[in-house]
Amino acid sequence: MAEVELSQVTKIYPGDVRAVDHVSLTILDREFIVLVGPSGCGKSTTLRMIAGLEDITAGTIRIGERIVNSVAPKDRDIAMVFQNYALYPHMTVYKNMAFGLLLRRRYAAFNNPAGFIFAHGHWQKARAELQEIDRRVHEAAGILGIEELLHRRPKALSGGQRQRVAVGRAIVRHPKAFLFDEPLSNLDAKLRIGMRAELKRLHRQVQTTTVYVTHDQEEAMTLGDRVVVMKDGIIHQTGTPYDVYEHPANRFVAGFVGTPPMNFFEGRLVRDGDRLLFDEGDNRLAVSPVHRERLAAFVGRPITLGIRPEALSPAADRPGDAILNVQVSVVEPLGDRADIYCGTPKHPHIVSRVDARTRVAEGQPARLAVDMARAHFFEPGEHGRNL
Repeated sequence: MAEVELSQVTKIYPGDVRAVDHVSLTILDREFIVLVGPSGCGKSTTLRMIAGLEDITAGTIRIGERIVNSVAPKDRDIAMVFQNYALYPHMTVYKNMAFGLLLRRRYAAFNNPAGFIFAHGHWQKARAELQEIDRRVHEAAGILGIEELLHRRPKALSGGQRQRVAVGRAIVRHPKAFLFDEPLSNLDAKLRIGMRAELKRLHRQVQTTTVYVTHDQEEAMTLGDRVVVMKDGIIHQTGTPYDVYEHPANRFVAGFVGTPPMNFFEGRLVRDGDRLLFDEGDNRLAVSPVHRERLAAFVGRPITLGIRPEALSPAADRPGDAILNVQVSVVEPLGDRADIYCGTPKHPHIVSRVDARTRVAEGQPARLAVDMARAHFFEPGEHGRNL
């Protein structure tokens, strides 16, 4: 177990392609941190640089007390779990899990009759090594619930079982850090949810520093102690899942984190007596008192309003000063809830998440009440700062 620190790490590929741009990040000892972002954001490249599978162009990577910029991957004392499992098909589960430890044995040469006869002390150490490897394999198999699979080969396992074997192979190493590169991507939806819970339970049990890469923001939110949101090789925000969701640093983070994504409205702030209103072109919404003082300086300037789907609810005929008049296009039932797809003339793509018992007719007008206390206001542009 160890702290992992990246300081101004940069990776530039031929053609001046800047995959990672001056990334600085400290991953605390025993912390589970998730790198998340769209394809091409630099998260996997960052993970591979920590592992030593990619050379860094500039910056420093430290694992524990040691700077590892020029240290070979095998000497960094980390364990990596890949998306495609990377199991040896001709080996049993037991041998797959033990293989890395067998390669690192110091007294393997004495584990034979000649060793017993001519170097009995070393032969005893060789036997002790094998016993320790066996203990570690069975211990990891017990943690993962795959003890009955140790005699099987990978082709006789399901996808979830293969993933457990890949994780077990990492656990037996007792490394300073685990690195996971989208390990659940090849699993079906139901199994993926189950494995998420298993990984979280496993981390609490083994307490090893973990860096996890995924493009699935729901996976990131459920697994990570902290979430690192990346785009274009840059870290846009680092924080707990709650902080990233409730207090996004900019419009990109707000739109990326959350399912369905946040609704955005382009407009302006205007004054109406003592009130501050957001004018989206077809509707005017009263700004909540909790935001009013901070936004007073932006009156008359272009601004973007962000509203999460769960902050929009059918208003029926209730009066209110934060009502959106919309046209409903699609109602999508999701069991205990439903997503209402609707729009205004200026903003045709709006989603509201409501209780499934809410009755809204497709192709009909509707009124949505906006919880403006939960609203976010951003500067204009794709990466506009949260005001």
